[in-house]
Amino acid sequence: MTEPALNELVDQLSQRLDQLREHGRSRQRGGDRIRARGAGAKDKLTTANRVLATVLYLRKLGTRDLIAQLFGVNASTITRAVHQVQPILAEHGHTVPPSTARFRTPADVTKFITSNSHRKIKPAC
Repeated sequence: MTEPALNELVDQLSQRLDQLREHGRSRQRGGDRIRARGAGAKDKLTTANRVLATVLYLRKLGTRDLIAQLFGVNASTITRAVHQVQPILAEHGHTVPPSTARFRTPADVTKFITSNSHRKIKPAC
């Protein structure tokens, strides 16, 4: 997926993702927020990274563990991101076809990127 295509996808999904996350947090705390927006613990993944991690996972490029290593988080963070983003991708009519490439380690990803940096990759969605 090209960077402009990813940016467009993130723009399309970010408002809905933020609404769902705020709704979930409101339900979890049982009402309105007590602290100001932005206070408290920061998210491990940005909205763009949640979308990208989900696309990588749906493309079956690697396991959740590998994707978690690439983003510097644990696998459960990737699982939550996929569970949040995947239904919204479907809502917006985006399907992510699996790739033929498979990676086992971050070094495999790096090797692939450096050997194919001159090629233009087609958008996945």
